[in-house]
This record gives sequence, C-alpha cells and structure tokens, in this order.
Amino acid sequence: MNIILLSGGSGKRLWPLSNDIRSKQFIKLFKNGEDYESMVQRVYRQIKNVDNDATVTIATSKTQVSAITNQLGNDVGISVEPCRRDTFPAIALATAYLHYVQDISLDEEVVVCPVDPYVNEDYFEALKKLSAQVEKDEANLVLMGIQPTYPSEKYGYIIPTDKGEVSVVSMFKEKPTKDVAEEYIKQGALWNGGVFAYRIGYVLERAHELIDFTDYADLYSKYESLTKISFDYAVVEKEEKIQVVRFAGDWKDLGTWNTLTEAMPEYVVGNGILNETCEDVHIINEMDVPILAMGLHDVVISASPEGILVSDKEQSSYIKPFVDAIDQEVMFAEKSWGSYKVLEVEDESLTIKVTLNAGHSMNYHSHKYRDEVWVVISGNGRTIVDGMEQTVRAGDVITMSAGCRHTVFADSELKLIEVQLGKEISVEDKQKFDLEY
Repeated sequence: MNIILLSGGSGKRLWPLSNDIRSKQFIKLFKNGEDYESMVQRVYRQIKNVDNDATVTIATSKTQVSAITNQLGNDVGISVEPCRRDTFPAIALATAYLHYVQDISLDEEVVVCPVDPYVNEDYFEALKKLSAQVEKDEANLVLMGIQPTYPSEKYGYIIPTDKGEVSVVSMFKEKPTKDVAEEYIKQGALWNGGVFAYRIGYVLERAHELIDFTDYADLYSKYESLTKISFDYAVVEKEEKIQVVRFAGDWKDLGTWNTLTEAMPEYVVGNGILNETCEDVHIINEMDVPILAMGLHDVVISASPEGILVSDKEQSSYIKPFVDAIDQEVMFAEKSWGSYKVLEVEDESLTIKVTLNAGHSMNYHSHKYRDEVWVVISGNGRTIVDGMEQTVRAGDVITMSAGCRHTVFADSELKLIEVQLGKEISVEDKQKFDLEY
C-alpha cells in the first residue's frame, strides 16, 4: 500500500504546545506503553501494524522536516514543499515524488489522508479497501466517507446515490448549519474527512493539464509560481467517475484543546496535581515546575516554554486570534539531531538547553556577531572547534568566540547548556561549513 500523509501548518489552536514550527501532530500526548507518542508517531505505527510493507510519504513544509526525522527516523519518505500552495500542488508534488524519485509505477494505487486523525487500526484496514476499490477501475477517485455521529457544522458532507458500502457520489456539500446537517444525515450523507485513493498516473495526468512541468525536479523548481488551489476544487469536484466507501469506525479530528482532551487517556501529563473536587480537568505540563488545580470544572491547563493556557474547554476553541497577537521567538523546537528549549532571554544573552540524540551532531558552523559557551550537563561526546577535536562529558566547558567554527557529536544522549552572548543575537547569524576531515 502506498500512502501519502498530508502534514499541515502550525496549528496554533493547541498553543502553548504548538508554535510556528512545532505543529500539533508532533506533540507527545498519547500513552504507548510507558512512553508518550505524538499523533504522527501513532499514525505511522498503526500503518506499519496493518501493513508493514506500506510505502509512507509525508507531504510537508521545510520547517517540519527536522521534527519528522527526529520522531520517525530516516525510513519514511518526505516530499518537501518549498512554500505553501494548498492541497492540490502538495498532492501533485508528492505523487510526482513517488513516480519520478521512488520509481513507483503509474498504475500503482495511492491513498492520501491527513497525518493527524485519532483513529484505531480499523481505519487503516479501510484504507486498504480504498486502494483495492481503485484497482477495480470502476472509478478514477475513491473517497472515504465517515459515518456521522452527530450533525456537525465543522465538516463538509459527501452525498452518495445510495446507502451501500460502496456508492457513486451524487454531490458534495460545504459546511452546513446544524438543521441542514440533520437532513443530510437522514439522506445517508457522510463526513468528508479528506481521505481518497487514485492511481498515480491519474493525478499526474490532471497535474499536467493544469501545470506545465516535465518531472519531479521541474515541478519542484516551479512550485513557488503555482496557483494556490485545493485538491477538492482542482480535481474532486470536477471528476465524474467517483465513488465513496463508508467507514463507520472511530474517527476524531483533534484540532482544538476541547476535542484533544476527549481522546487523552489520562487527566495529567507531566508535573500536575488535581484535587478531589476537580471534574473533567486536564493538565498538560512540559515545564519543570508543578501545577496544582483545585475545584475546577471543564478546564484545560497547558504549560510550555511558549506560555501558559488556562481555559474553559469550550472557550479554548476560540484561542487563535489571541495567540496570533502574541509576538515572541520560538521557545522550543525539535531538530533532526535532537531538540532545544530557551531558558532565558536577556538583551545581550540567550540561554538554551540543548539535547542531542545519541549518534547525532550539529552542523559545523560559525556565528559572526556572537560568542557561545557550552556547559555539558550529562552524557558523553566530542566537540570540534576550529578543526581541533576533544572528548567532552558532564562538567566540561567549551567556549567559542565569534567567527569560530564549531560542532558537537553525541556518543550517548548529550545535554548541554548553551549561552549566546552578543548585541545582535539572531537565528540568521549562522554560516555552515563542511568538516575539514
């Protein structure tokens, strides 16, 4: 089975855990044994449980590549969008990647779905049914229609011609009012969860009709000039040979704190305490200080280096305009080599806690306008400073003046405190180099 997972934008509705480069699908909130996993880790694990040989490609932006490789490793395929151009260009680029880069045949079936649904493994068994339905050549596009559990005003609806497990699609309806949604459901309407299957050659043919390109590299080079358009408008609503397969299993779109907490198996993640008078209260704490909640009802409390949210669960759905008004630098991020957390910001200094995963290293680089000091607090590794290598362990201090080339390798998980000193501290102040040996 070939699967393209669409990994969307920043998702500020889960602030303060999500930010401009850390989307909701990378937040580790779901218990898997003794550890926590993110939405993307959960979905990838479920796919491999159902089909270990599945080819998984994630269509995403440059800012998410480090988090993906950090959480999933290097086995997953990544189709990187140079910039955001909506779902049709993203799917066209990912499909071209499968054919021209991964050398997958034009006749192969592909299933496209979001990277962040909260589902069970029967959902991925249903994806296999979509792929099998495409193979029958009864339709050019086969959609998954999700059996509604209530008359939602948040989702679009697929109207089938009958109530069979597989039906021809009659029409599509945009997000309706509650009363209209109830009428749709009586007619057998299904939620449109943005899941569909097709043959690679079909989408590449549609792409060539709308875009002048020769192969993946050519499409990538022209990507910034492409018109922003959704896959629904560009392809789905224009296709006459289209079917829908019903899915009646569990499916949740965890786009807000209210819906996310409904899927969480425990009330406290991190350092938190609820007293006995709390009802339906969730604490999600990424900080090293305790949070105590007393006598609260239907509240979510979330704390991270980005800030602290205390909200009625229903009101948490309206968070976005308030978060958009907050102007600060990113305080936590995952990189391909590990992660960093900003501890303190001063006018002429920045203090960061850096964690490097075992076997990984930073780029060999320098800074023009700032000095840096590393204090190793745990683990073992090696530093290279202007070509000179030395082993380091807990308690060692390494200093780098402005212009000095430097990197660090982690032989085990390595944690250090990085202090940046200078009048012009900026993420843009970085020049990368190849190692000299």
